[in-house]
Amino acid sequence: QVQLVESGGGLVQAGGSLRLSCAASGFIFSRYTMAWFRQAPGKEREFVAAIGWSGGSTYYADSVKGRFTISRERVKNTVYLQMNSLNPEDTAVYFCAAGRVEDVTRLRDYNYWGQGTQVTVSS
Repeated sequence: QVQLVESGGGLVQAGGSLRLSCAASGFIFSRYTMAWFRQAPGKEREFVAAIGWSGGSTYYADSVKGRFTISRERVKNTVYLQMNSLNPEDTAVYFCAAGRVEDVTRLRDYNYWGQGTQVTVSS
């Protein structure tokens, strides 16, 4: 059974940092693109960051570029999202996703999803 379990969300003050983790099981982790999406209340789920199967290629939404860093650790079957300089606009439920994708930003390309973890940034 494929599982993606996010952790690390919480409440943080503007300007602060959080690191999200996504523990994967049930598939060959090293052969899948991993990504983070987020969804704020009343908004569509949007792409945040992705990392290719080799770990050498990363992709970021313009809104987070320079502030967020995605990485993966193959031995632990885990993907991370380091979030710095957080602002209230980053408040959302963050979802981990996995898939053998054609377009890393396209939500429907991902086959597997976690349940999400809440990130709240106070002003």
